[in-house]
Amino acid sequence: MIRVLLVDDHGMVREGLKIYLETEEDIKVAGEAADGAAAEALAATLKPDVILMDLVMPGIDGVEATKRCLAASPESKVIVLTSKPDDELVLPAIRAGALSYLLKDISAAELSAAIRSAVAGQPTLHPMAAARMMREINESPPHAAGEISPRETEVLKLIGEGLTNKEIAERLFIAERTVKSHVTRLLEKLSLRDRTQLAIYAIRNKLS
Repeated sequence: MIRVLLVDDHGMVREGLKIYLETEEDIKVAGEAADGAAAEALAATLKPDVILMDLVMPGIDGVEATKRCLAASPESKVIVLTSKPDDELVLPAIRAGALSYLLKDISAAELSAAIRSAVAGQPTLHPMAAARMMREINESPPHAAGEISPRETEVLKLIGEGLTNKEIAERLFIAERTVKSHVTRLLEKLSLRDRTQLAIYAIRNKLS
């Protein structure tokens, strides 16, 4: 059973999502939050598999709430579900840790498919979000890399494929803390800021 946390400041939106999702045999709504603070608290206690996150909310917005929820529940997957097609929000949301970025005009079937894909570690991006990511890839200047070890190359490739540290550790049969050390060294060697830029680097260099 896929346990989902709904985060949206509109009660009618949450109710509509809940009614639909609970018709799916493998999906259960574990909790609802009307703001970022409540989302953080529920993420810490419920440890949901997937968090459906609105971006525009009073107080703590969806980008900051994504950071806090993932800090409280690192294994959760965040799907941004927003009504505003603003491509300037795409990269901040992805950098905060969101796996997928969707607009609320998607069909119910597309949403449930995105939830299942998220659990498998596979992102789903609205075409606008995908286009924004591609512009970042195409516009980012190449980075001069220090010498990257074969193991670091393996880690970088898997980051480009969207895997979490835990998933990379399982794939490579190493400890999760070892993966974190590799990620830190990759950021230093490639002079990159965050995991999103590592993924973009991997894509640009055809590692994934």
